[in-house]
Amino acid sequence: MKKKNIGLIVLSAVPFVASAQTVNEGIFSVMPGTEMGTVAEFINVESGDFTNDGTVYFFNNFRNDGIYSISKNAKTGKVIFSRHEEESGVQTISGNSFTEFYDVVLNNPQKSGAFDLKANVDILGTMDFQDGIVKIDSTINPKTGLSQGMLTFQKGAKSINASDRSFADGEIEKIGNDAFMFPQGHKGNFRYAKISAPKSDKSTYVSRYIYDDKQFFEAHKNKTGVIEIINTNEFWLVDKGNNTEGDVLLTLSWSDKTTLKDVLGNPEKNLHIIRWDEYNQIWVDEGGVVDVENKEVTTATTVNGYGFFTLATVKNDIINKGDVVIYNAVSPNGDGKNDYFIIDNITRYPNNKVQIFNRWGAKVYETSNYDSNGNVFKGYSEGSGTVNKNAKLPTGTYYYVVMYEYTDSKGTEMIKRTGYLHLENE
Repeated sequence: MKKKNIGLIVLSAVPFVASAQTVNEGIFSVMPGTEMGTVAEFINVESGDFTNDGTVYFFNNFRNDGIYSISKNAKTGKVIFSRHEEESGVQTISGNSFTEFYDVVLNNPQKSGAFDLKANVDILGTMDFQDGIVKIDSTINPKTGLSQGMLTFQKGAKSINASDRSFADGEIEKIGNDAFMFPQGHKGNFRYAKISAPKSDKSTYVSRYIYDDKQFFEAHKNKTGVIEIINTNEFWLVDKGNNTEGDVLLTLSWSDKTTLKDVLGNPEKNLHIIRWDEYNQIWVDEGGVVDVENKEVTTATTVNGYGFFTLATVKNDIINKGDVVIYNAVSPNGDGKNDYFIIDNITRYPNNKVQIFNRWGAKVYETSNYDSNGNVFKGYSEGSGTVNKNAKLPTGTYYYVVMYEYTDSKGTEMIKRTGYLHLENE
């Protein structure tokens, strides 16, 4: 059967559908340059095929169980979620099907969550956060068995105007190879995270911001020695998809309203981004380049891992070039603390070598590209030319030599650091 498209052409006024529900059961097209709106709840049923290349105003709830999209390769198609005249209340965006919006305007002054997002929504153009917080209500769809309640920004999509008045509260997904700011927040606070451009246009990253979760930090206390004061008021989840290649720079911001005041004493000098290392159950330093004017901190190189991030002050006197930090205690007893010779950020500089000698000068450990594939010192004699190879080493004081190639705007140099470490080998 040949498709029949219905185009609405309006010269001056926007037509509004006023009834208990506005239901689409067939094929409906809004042509470019056309405006329409409904003050009733909008439902696009399973048989519905709704194409919007114009502008549609939704003044009530929105539900899509069919097809809701824009024409192929179209660069138009705007939806405006708002309330009509004196009406108020939360607007629910739901449905069993994926919904594609090009441009979206959010403008509902309802406090404590103006929009309840229960559907999977893809943004192809721009999401304009004018007024109203979007609560991303992630659940499992009982009909499909799949997750629902996801806000996804596709390649080239972006957000504008996010603020404490309007942001997304929940997990946001970004697909594509362009730099991106996650328009997120929690408990009335807009607290974005930014990533640099990934390598592939199929790269997938997700992020979420959480404020005032004391139980989280009670369960995440351990920290490496370079970290002094942790911002225990807030944290960010930043993760990447399983098939995403490469890594990104991460930017976090601070706020006088939400960030722990104890970490803001001298941000330009000692404020860094830290990450919770899930495997070792410890906070580790990811480095930081501070932009005081914009109140931002960016990792100096791509992050070494993903998961939970926050801000912290660090001990600058033990940080080497490239944010490399060498710790001097090893106690491989399986308690998750100093189970191996930790060298923060050494993996950023793969042209490196680590050697360890006993107090008589005999080499007991050597490796190149340290910590690249589990090759870390755990209290055993390992490596080329070592004595008593594979033997468990006795408790005592040892001597380390760490060398790594470091490059900056001034050129390339080989950094060499030496020192003592204490091994406690039960």
